[in-house]
Amino acid sequence: MIKVGQKAPPFIADAYVNGQTIKISSNDYKKRWVVLFFYPRDFTFVCPTELNGMARLEPEFKKLNAVVVGASTDSVFSHKAWFERDLPSVKYPVLADTNHAIARAYDVLIEESGEALRGTFIIDPEGVLQYAVVSNLNVGRSTDETLRVLQALQTGGLCPVDWKPGMPTLDKKKK
Repeated sequence: MIKVGQKAPPFIADAYVNGQTIKISSNDYKKRWVVLFFYPRDFTFVCPTELNGMARLEPEFKKLNAVVVGASTDSVFSHKAWFERDLPSVKYPVLADTNHAIARAYDVLIEESGEALRGTFIIDPEGVLQYAVVSNLNVGRSTDETLRVLQALQTGGLCPVDWKPGMPTLDKKKK
């Protein structure tokens, strides 16, 4: 089972990226933050709201030296058909985890149906998993919260409840 504070499982897969199919690997993102998120299926109801939400915030993630990478167990052909029809704003890579290896490694695969739960993972530039949230199929994630958590992680400080960028962190008292 994957745990925060451990090395994130590496990945390599075909991905649909802005009109093209390319092979990408976690090694492509060394020294960058990675926001890896899984969604259940293409051509569904909640999923496009999340994909568009990540697309809306992608410029903010980029400012923080982070790359957004989506993933589902659908094929690149399914991604291409869906994105061209319904999601032209999505420009970040979306992995086609057709053999389920990545979803299984991140412990989000529903074996019976072959689809992924909604998992959100933030991996630091050293490849260490710093954040993991998994929810069921019917509840969409908060992309704003994902951005806030990345900002908090990058402070290197202790961030109190409801911390937002610009607020002070909690420093340990000097002895």
